[in-house]
Amino acid sequence: MMRTDPRTPGADAATAGDPAGGARRTAPPREGRALLEVSHVSKRFVRGGLLSRDHVDAVVDADFSLSSDTAEIFTIIGESGSGKTTLARMILGLEQPTSGRIRFEDMTSDERRGRAARLDFMRRVQPVFQNPFETFNPLKRVDRYLYSTARTLLGADSRSAAEEAMDDALQKVGLSLQEIAGRFAHELSGGQLQRVAIARALIPNPSLLIADEPVSMVDASLRMSIVNLLRELRDELGVSIVYITHDLATAYYISDRLAIMQRGHIVEMGPARPILDAPEHPYSRLLKASVLSIDDPGAGTLAPADRSEATAAWAHSGDLVARGDGRFVREWLPADSEDETDSGAVDDSRADLSNADEPDAELDDTRTNRERGGEHHMERRT
Repeated sequence: MMRTDPRTPGADAATAGDPAGGARRTAPPREGRALLEVSHVSKRFVRGGLLSRDHVDAVVDADFSLSSDTAEIFTIIGESGSGKTTLARMILGLEQPTSGRIRFEDMTSDERRGRAARLDFMRRVQPVFQNPFETFNPLKRVDRYLYSTARTLLGADSRSAAEEAMDDALQKVGLSLQEIAGRFAHELSGGQLQRVAIARALIPNPSLLIADEPVSMVDASLRMSIVNLLRELRDELGVSIVYITHDLATAYYISDRLAIMQRGHIVEMGPARPILDAPEHPYSRLLKASVLSIDDPGAGTLAPADRSEATAAWAHSGDLVARGDGRFVREWLPADSEDETDSGAVDDSRADLSNADEPDAELDDTRTNRERGGEHHMERRT
């Protein structure tokens, strides 16, 4: 079967994110090099002492890219422990790959040496974390984070210039500086606070946002407003977004392309609509089957989806191969063929993963935000 480069966007990427199926508005094309290139990236965590050392492969051979020509939303889907947050942390430079290479605008983290290069990367790539209440110090006024970002990353040389930039960013997310000035995090709703977090990320005019489950801690009534905001950032401001989630509904609504991760491996990748309408890999089908149904409400007859086929497919998987609709699917040995072959042995790295959760890989937002989130941490890095 033909193998082609999975980093090449599918032809449907321009319309896949439009729930109506028509052509969406796009920002003006950005000419030049690839925006983000993740090339055969793996991350291995070693644990234990001298006498009992073992390892967990949190990410294995991830390979994709985002074009600089047109802004898009690239979604990474997976259960907890699948490696999606570890992959995001490597893109942000908070973790270094064990192997492979991540290039942003043709430059790797090893090539970004010195304060000026690091600041430039921070201007161009910004994070939005899962829990806005842990992003902001409860003892610090929220507007101070925005002010610090405007001075440090945007280079505003006066308070009036900084406040103008702050208000402009807040206006983009439906707020204003007057609404949040002098207020603490607990004085804002979860939806307001997450919008402030997005506004802070927009102040330096980034090319790429890394949004790690940005709606999972927001009330259901506010979830769509955040998702619609991300679409507007793509369509009107030309910001590309790596959107990390386990929510297939928002992924279907917002994504141009997506990658589904199972225990560190990308098992299916390509245009969002064909994959979510008719998933091909057993793990992709498992995720879709696990979505709660309203067919029999209140009867108590819901049963968990059968995981056996997905588990067997992961244990006996091969390469990502191209399909005719633009997707890439990891080959697997059907469960009913296991006894007919001698390929049932699992290598050490997969055995480790099958018997243990992923330590340190899907780190909670508290640790993530202490290292990267809130602009006071950025100030210390600079």
